[in-house]
Amino acid sequence: MSTVATKSKKPKWLRAKLPAGPEYVGVRDIVDKNQLNTVCQSAQCPNLGECWSRGTATLMILGNVCTRACTFCAVQTGMPTELDLAEPPRVADAVFKMGLRHCVLTSVARDDLPDGGAKVWAATIRAVRHRNPDTAIEVLVPDFRGNFENLDIVLDAKPELFNHNLETVERLQRPIRKTASYQRSLDVLAHAKGRDFPIKSGIMLGLGEEEEEIRQALRDLAAIGLDVLTLGQYLQPSSHYAPISRWATPEEFAQWKEEALEMGIQVVESGPLVRSSYHAEEQSARFAEDKRASA
Repeated sequence: MSTVATKSKKPKWLRAKLPAGPEYVGVRDIVDKNQLNTVCQSAQCPNLGECWSRGTATLMILGNVCTRACTFCAVQTGMPTELDLAEPPRVADAVFKMGLRHCVLTSVARDDLPDGGAKVWAATIRAVRHRNPDTAIEVLVPDFRGNFENLDIVLDAKPELFNHNLETVERLQRPIRKTASYQRSLDVLAHAKGRDFPIKSGIMLGLGEEEEEIRQALRDLAAIGLDVLTLGQYLQPSSHYAPISRWATPEEFAQWKEEALEMGIQVVESGPLVRSSYHAEEQSARFAEDKRASA
């Protein structure tokens, strides 16, 4: 598979739109006025301009300080502050003001809390649904340290789509994700699948993975019945983070999409700028169409 050396300039296919337009300003104002955090800002997402200009954003709950220090992620790490119990209704109000038909919620890891933040997760899902009964809710959750009781608190709130990212291949889990584990993430996804939730996960390319390792990760995800997959290029937030090993080309992303579909994964979003919630509404719509067609 063709790649481009990392010492060269960022390739042209990684150019993203700059933030602009009334929709972008509207989303920014809603986020600011509701005192919300977004993964778009905290994780330095390259698609912020495009997504906010389309009137969409991924809302991040439980604060903006993560208790883990993954070497790929730009979210601030440290000891979080106290919980904001007024956050769920503010998030619900923001979703209403944005007019979202598909809402993506995510959070920092809160290993400092006995339930990992599960009760706040559930309260937020229920608040969003109460305020926005026609909005589909996708959750992108941490692993809750593999505690299925806490995970079930989130699932009992009945999100429409359950997302947990594998992030990288098995060999690179420890240097990239620190306190997470490959098998634990697969188990978290399988648990949600066992409760009849459609499941979604994502992998980044450019962290040093080998071709066969990527293929094995796709096989492992397909084996647990993954419904939606995202594949994107890793982008180094700064020199303090894991280095980029290579630029994966659009042609490589297209090949992996073809292979993943052949393995039985129903919806695959694969490209250099793809992130977990990139075009999430369209992914959700395609998945719903596929489900209706197979019914």
